[in-house]
Amino acid sequence: MSASLDKCFSAGTINGLELRNRVIKAATFEGMCPDGVPSERLFAHHRGVCEGGVAMTTLAYCAVEADGRVKREMMYMHEGIRPQLERLAQEVHGAGSKLSGQMGHCGNFTQNTDFQGKRPLGPSRMLNLGGIPAGIPFAGAMNEGDIDRLVELFRQAARFMKSVGFDAVEIHFGHGYGLSQFISPKTNKRSDRYGGTLINRMRLPLRVLEAVREAVGDEFAILGKMGLTDGAKGGLQQDEAIEVAALLDEGGIDALIPSGGTSSMNPMLLFRGDSIQPSLIEQEKSLLMRIGLRMMGPSMFKDYPYEELYFLDGARRIRDRIRRAKVVYIGGVSTLESIETAMDEFEFIQMGRALWKDPGFVNHAKANPEYVNHCNHCNRCAALIGHPDGVRCVLNEPV
Repeated sequence: MSASLDKCFSAGTINGLELRNRVIKAATFEGMCPDGVPSERLFAHHRGVCEGGVAMTTLAYCAVEADGRVKREMMYMHEGIRPQLERLAQEVHGAGSKLSGQMGHCGNFTQNTDFQGKRPLGPSRMLNLGGIPAGIPFAGAMNEGDIDRLVELFRQAARFMKSVGFDAVEIHFGHGYGLSQFISPKTNKRSDRYGGTLINRMRLPLRVLEAVREAVGDEFAILGKMGLTDGAKGGLQQDEAIEVAALLDEGGIDALIPSGGTSSMNPMLLFRGDSIQPSLIEQEKSLLMRIGLRMMGPSMFKDYPYEELYFLDGARRIRDRIRRAKVVYIGGVSTLESIETAMDEFEFIQMGRALWKDPGFVNHAKANPEYVNHCNHCNRCAALIGHPDGVRCVLNEPV
């Protein structure tokens, strides 16, 4: 086994959190929380990847309030699901792994049919295209009171997550969700102290980071997923994203996960490979949404052929810019060769689709230097987020 693979499978730490190796399960939305409650399938999925050898698994999209969900099938952090989350933490720990949770808020983009507010709120007024079938087509602009409330929601959610057994939290600063909407000049058109310059656009994300740190303490691992680019005209570009990373680093983040793309404007920049559009149309129940998906196809679902390590250059730039935080590489890591390359330069990797294909990736790779994962990046798994049975790898199903 090469020195790089040895490093990957050796222990590592993030702000004192000891991990048995350097492989983290990425926060890929599971679609396994009917009515917002963790299901047996969710337990089995995370237990499976932990038994398969990952050092830490990440529970995807832990909304900080009910109206922070994109879909009603997503969880939000509240006492009503404490027993389920405590059980999940126990099962993950029993398999020898650690548990992280991705904290997020949808901001001005939601399809949640249980939405309780008058309208979703983000940095600026805009159309909520995904919410048209749910009867919430417009998004409003947050006032300073709304912003203060959002900061407090992140604080309370972080305190709750630590109390039920999470070992780390991952704040979602990317992919077009609420905090990303403030960071991006395309969605943030404010003229007050929360808009305009990058320092102003970062004011809310940095306040959230500070509040989460106050809630969990100095000796608790906080990771952050951020965007290298929105992949949209007028949006966040890589040069500015490098400075976003620097500000988060100065703000005390323990690890950064540089990703890219936006769920609402350019999702294929994140996924690469086969377009998710056909499968999304196939799964969508709303006729209006199916028509919209067909109409938006050319502009929203752009062609990005899959290649290994597709965020490598951007991740290198962030690594070279920051001073204290660790960089967790994500983006096209499905071969042992890619792991070797990534581990030559970074301290941890996150994996998504490859673990849907084979939850036992880590154990199998450690045992077999010729291991091949066989994920073909068809992305049909990603289109199953609304399926009643949740996300799964279709390649594993009997023909």
